[in-house]
Amino acid sequence: MNVRALLLAAGFAVCSLSPRPARAQDRGAAALGDLVRGLGVTTRVLVIAAHPDDEDTQLITWLARGRQVETAYLALTRGDGGQNLIGNELGEGLGAIRSEELLAARRVDGGHQYFTRAFDFGFSKTAEETYLHWPKDSVLGDVVKVVRAFRPHVIVAVFSGTPRDGHGHHQVSGMLAREVYELSADAGRFPVAIFGTPWTVSKFYRGAFFNPEARTIRMNVGEYNVLLGRSYSELAGESRSQHKSQGFGVLQRRGVVYDNLRREASRVNEATPAVQEQSIFDGIDTSFARVLGAAPSAVARRALDSLTLATALARRALSLEAPQGAVEPLARVVRLARAARGDLDCPPSGPSSCDAARADLASVLETLESRASRAVAMAAGITVEAIAERELVAADDSVPVGITVYNRGAAPVSVVRATVYTSSAHPFPVIEGGMLVAVDSAGRLGRRVAPPAPSGPWWLRAPRRGDLYAPAVPLVGDADAIGAVATGATPSGIGGVATAEDGRAASRAEVVLRIAEVDVALTVAPVVFRVADPVKGELLRPLTGLPGLAVTLEDALQYVRAGEPIDRVVRVSLRSSWREPRSVTLDVEPPRGLTADSATRVVALQAGEVRDVYVRLRGRLAPGRHDVKVRGAVGAATFATGYTSIEYDHIRPQRLFRAASLALQAVDIKVPPRTNVAYVQGVGDAGASVLRQLDIPVTLLDPATLATADLSRYTTIVVGPRAYESSPALTAQNPRLLGFAKGGGTVVVQYGQFEMQRPGMLPFAITLERPARRVTLEEAPVTILAPQHPVLTGPNRIGAADFDGWVQERGLYMPSSFAPEWTPLLEMGDPNEPANRGALLVGAYGKGTWVYVTLSLFRQLPAGVPGAARLLANLIAAGQKGATAP
Repeated sequence: MNVRALLLAAGFAVCSLSPRPARAQDRGAAALGDLVRGLGVTTRVLVIAAHPDDEDTQLITWLARGRQVETAYLALTRGDGGQNLIGNELGEGLGAIRSEELLAARRVDGGHQYFTRAFDFGFSKTAEETYLHWPKDSVLGDVVKVVRAFRPHVIVAVFSGTPRDGHGHHQVSGMLAREVYELSADAGRFPVAIFGTPWTVSKFYRGAFFNPEARTIRMNVGEYNVLLGRSYSELAGESRSQHKSQGFGVLQRRGVVYDNLRREASRVNEATPAVQEQSIFDGIDTSFARVLGAAPSAVARRALDSLTLATALARRALSLEAPQGAVEPLARVVRLARAARGDLDCPPSGPSSCDAARADLASVLETLESRASRAVAMAAGITVEAIAERELVAADDSVPVGITVYNRGAAPVSVVRATVYTSSAHPFPVIEGGMLVAVDSAGRLGRRVAPPAPSGPWWLRAPRRGDLYAPAVPLVGDADAIGAVATGATPSGIGGVATAEDGRAASRAEVVLRIAEVDVALTVAPVVFRVADPVKGELLRPLTGLPGLAVTLEDALQYVRAGEPIDRVVRVSLRSSWREPRSVTLDVEPPRGLTADSATRVVALQAGEVRDVYVRLRGRLAPGRHDVKVRGAVGAATFATGYTSIEYDHIRPQRLFRAASLALQAVDIKVPPRTNVAYVQGVGDAGASVLRQLDIPVTLLDPATLATADLSRYTTIVVGPRAYESSPALTAQNPRLLGFAKGGGTVVVQYGQFEMQRPGMLPFAITLERPARRVTLEEAPVTILAPQHPVLTGPNRIGAADFDGWVQERGLYMPSSFAPEWTPLLEMGDPNEPANRGALLVGAYGKGTWVYVTLSLFRQLPAGVPGAARLLANLIAAGQKGATAP
């Protein structure tokens, strides 16, 4: 393996993958001190759980930041089936957010991040139910690939792998963690050609957070880092708080904080009672001596044998006030690490002739060289940046990228070469042959490069197969797979689960510097566009490739009333990424039954312009789903893809690509007459939009104005899911809603969590158990308890067919008991569980009506479930005169 390939495989970097300046722990004396302290650390720990936000952040932080142990978190899923407290994205969009939140967390706590291909299909009550969705062999195989690529000495399972974990995904993560401990070295069941070099894990622990009395060891994760001025538990609190879409912001704890683990299995010190251990690495040789016998030659063994003294001398030479004195000792560590590697060929994934001992040596030396290389650059005062002239670039265009090497140290350095990589088919050399950068100066160079391919998140490039993402097949020359390509990994590993997510970037710049007579390769990823925001200051936006023309419809799905006249205006956004004007011929293909006001039109787009074009559709549609397709043509090229942007301050921007089409769900529905709805938006809530699409008047009501709003205009007030949790103003003004209902209005409240059982939230009491009751089987039978109740008869007669085609679940946080003033209308339950009557409760309150519904309408409505729309129309008519169907 050549030096470049080894460096790429090591995942080295001097810049965070974050689109923002590096945090304090990643720069200056704090970062340099930690790198140098970690030069002799040879151990690796893998933490395994089910979802984003399941990880033991305190343990990861203490190991990675406090002990410089290479630490990674493997999440079985990307959290696609969860809920979203910061926006309306659900499903794959939420999975993209939560993946980025995990990466933001890892940038704080110092860990690496892996995923399997399992799709989070929603809450599951048992492991058996989970395996109905996830093929066990496929997910276990993914976990094996990660273990063989990362090569941990210790695995820590967050969950017990028993029903005590509650969520079926949690149970499965605990079960698979133990299975992979037993099976990761089994080359017969998991062939080397597909899964990589077999690896034997030395020890297996489980978290004892929920049962600390069962612990066998505990660590004070509240240790204080004097360079950072913070403890590791404080850093862990910051890391945990990156899970903003789940509302997981926490306090940063100071003082002594213990993390508890229980040793469940060990191959290295079985005879030592677990409670007598002083460290989770007891029984493991943590020095370079462990890997000495795997050195490929006598020269390599001598170099490896010299590393213990060399790293000690580097630590001794480091003065954080004058770090240049450590440059030469650190450079020697780099030279020795390369000599110790020799001709070793042990890629982190894919086939090789490498055995486990040589694989261990390869991982140790890759980590050592990466840390020493970064430390050399920091001690020498070197900073590298790669800045693109623009953020958004058409796929058939190019963009200037400038690389700047800042020398703020005490000696000149030479730039040996610089290269920019994007997802085009070849690298872009910026300089070959060298350039001297003097002290207190900057060396600048650059060239034009093609942008990254407009592909979106890698795991969404191919259609999902059930509840498993398709195996990753990267685009040709993908920059985020360069490391895997360099190591000769097979397609099953390239760009897939065996590549750490924190090591991916759509673009990167590699700069090789000669410092103290050693060549040090540094990577900046991603290449960014730098812009000054008047409020936020400097923003770093990743270089992004886009289609020259993006054609995006406002919605992916809308409802219409089947058999009724349709006269609807649909907004189509045309986004040009070109640098010159283009003439676009827009073609609209409506479904049978509809006509477009102009099937073809010509639009003149200026450079970089975003233009909204409005298409008027008229006609009638039969019940069912119908597609409106839109295409844009520029010359001979046709464009029929658009994208939506996901932008939040705490994560990197994401773009999800989709076909330029609109699904019209034609529903056989009657809407209530003389109804005027005020809607308080909830979390991940499409209800107001659906009502408008069904021609029901809707006004969005801001909870902040609820105290003074004129509610007499409305017949019905609808409160979206988890609105009380996300809006303290709504909770404070809830008496106004109670007064509105008491005076004759209708209030429909969609599900909340445990806050809903507090006195004064609902007019009549409900009780929620812990864990909350759910009906997770979307096909679970539904019994209609009161078929003639007005809510179920008008304006639409609700029957069994209205519960067909539901997605993910029936209901959640369902009351286990409720006051007699409530009338239950539905009964449902999962197999082998008692039926629940809390999904739909109706009660007369004063002169009005209060409805509490815990059905998962917030998932059904965006999915186009006809019965959910029909039921919602009935709910807003509850208690209103003339609403009952004849």
